Amino acid sequence: MAAARQAELFADPPPALPDGVSLFHGRIGPRESREILDAMLGVFAAAPPYRLKIKTGAYVINRMTNCGAWGWHSDTHGYRYIDAHPERGTPWPPIPAALESAALSAAAECGAAFAPDACLVNLYGADGRLNLHQDHDEADFTWPIVSFSFGADAVFALGGGKRRDPVVPLTLRHGDVMVLHGAGRMRFHGVKKIVPGTAPFAHPAIPESGRLNLTVRRAK
Repeated sequence: MAAARQAELFADPPPALPDGVSLFHGRIGPRESREILDAMLGVFAAAPPYRLKIKTGAYVINRMTNCGAWGWHSDTHGYRYIDAHPERGTPWPPIPAALESAALSAAAECGAAFAPDACLVNLYGADGRLNLHQDHDEADFTWPIVSFSFGADAVFALGGGKRRDPVVPLTLRHGDVMVLHGAGRMRFHGVKKIVPGTAPFAHPAIPESGRLNLTVRRAK
């Protein structure tokens, strides 16, 4: 891994980000990372991760769960926010305080104020990925989305306002925080692949050789 990091010193610089896309590399340090990850174990106990279905009935590759008053869900009836775990029927656990505080701080730095009521928790295995999409199930698109990366690196695909617009690959690493706000809020985006072996440390909240992604937002 050290050799890979050294090679990055001679790589081309990352592309400039468009308006409304803010990326804070290493924003969450080791101590705060462990505090958030430890809290996520409590979330998993109250709302165990599960695999969603899409309209066709096929299962998505990643497992997920939620915390906050609302949780995003998908099944043969479509995409929507619901107020309880679909398998347990119990309310989603609250967003951990350290995570909510970090989300509010990053959003404020971008000039984007909001009161989070949802956090989507995506668990990517070594073969995890996420198709290009827009986040459009929220009530108001002026609210930002704050995304946290933990575990292995991910090759993130940042698109434009249309599905066919060019896509820019970005590497998201453990501790990185990305904010989609303003003009960038409705950009298409996805995850092309996970890079196993790049996590700085192991934690039971992070899938083995994989990545944990937390996206804090306001749904209603």
